[in-house]
Amino acid sequence: MNRPKDVLITAFALFSLFFGAGNLILPPLLGFKSGNLWSLVTLGFCISAVVIPILGILAHAKLQGTIFDFGKKVSPTFSLAYSFIIYAISISLPSPRTASVTHEMAIAPFFKTSPILTSIIYFTLVFLFVVNRSKILNIIGKILTPAIIIILILIIGILTFSLDFSFGNTLFINPFTDGVLEGYQTFDAIGAVVVGGVIIVSIQIKNKEATYEAKKSLIQKAGSIAGFALFLIYTGLVLSGSLVHNTFDMEITRTSLLTGIATLSLGSVGNLFLSTLVSLACFTTAVGIVTGTADFIKSRCNNSKQAYVITATVGCLLGIVMGQFNVEYIIAVALPALMFIYPITIVLILLNNLPEKYASGIVFKVVVLTTILFSIPDFMRSIPVLNPNKDLFSWIPLQEYSMGWVLPALLCFITTNLIKRGAQE
Repeated sequence: MNRPKDVLITAFALFSLFFGAGNLILPPLLGFKSGNLWSLVTLGFCISAVVIPILGILAHAKLQGTIFDFGKKVSPTFSLAYSFIIYAISISLPSPRTASVTHEMAIAPFFKTSPILTSIIYFTLVFLFVVNRSKILNIIGKILTPAIIIILILIIGILTFSLDFSFGNTLFINPFTDGVLEGYQTFDAIGAVVVGGVIIVSIQIKNKEATYEAKKSLIQKAGSIAGFALFLIYTGLVLSGSLVHNTFDMEITRTSLLTGIATLSLGSVGNLFLSTLVSLACFTTAVGIVTGTADFIKSRCNNSKQAYVITATVGCLLGIVMGQFNVEYIIAVALPALMFIYPITIVLILLNNLPEKYASGIVFKVVVLTTILFSIPDFMRSIPVLNPNKDLFSWIPLQEYSMGWVLPALLCFITTNLIKRGAQE
């Protein structure tokens, strides 16, 4: 089961799981704005976009369950509510964003159609694929990811060897934490929790007689390879963005920058090919999100087929409504939700990776509750209309970096474990 072939196949599946079209548009602009501090920004980005998601997969390998198992140590009610919130966010933000990316990269440059028309056609097709559960997407997915990787390697390689290594000044005040927060927008930590279980189930089906430790070992090895590959691609994309800081206008959008970089390195034909592949990758991502959400609701409604169809309909209608907006707007709208749910997701992933003696039920309850409470100020600050007084939460450490939850959660984790150990003695 742990043959090199099995490890590589699983690693490729994990890479495909995380590396979607949305991930493509984030790193280049991050590098474009990071200037001479691109490496520090990359480190922050990779912590939230690579390390945490891979730890999420490792947590699935340990639990060998579903999204519901991530929060059940807090309480079944919390876990159910958390699951519903995660799926609601998934069909309301990252799924519609795929339609927006498709319009901006593959439709708008060639056709004068409106975004709403693109969104309607796009999610009508998504709905048809979801209710018919066509296997063609799996076949397309196996071809898409290698093709996109090859094109990215060409783009990164050409820019790296053809441009001078000269960098402008950074536009970020807090480069490292800005990189971490931009990594939230990949939704990959959420992706690890939502669909990571699919990998586990696939391994269990293929290797029914495999032991718990064998499956865990396979995931650990494959996860390390997938994580390293993600790190290399993200680093290359951030570096590419930083190398073209004098080529494009500073107000350029994420999708326009990726398109410009592709044209600069591969020409118009290469850019057209990339746009087509990105659009297909967007489509498979949207189908996967809506299908996963519909499956979850179906499982909570006694496997009702009607519940599946209704959920798919609602998911596609939300996609049409949100998908007509531009990518920058959807990213801005997503920020408050991410500032609240991402810290909770990170904490659940980390706790589920720890040995039982350090992550008991009481530790889960205290740390998660603390994280929720101290995420509220960051959530409020991310909503311009609320505009809370800056001095109101200034007493919270790291609050100015939008990470006010980190130290309180860590302190509660240590204190709860010390109290628990003292009570046992």
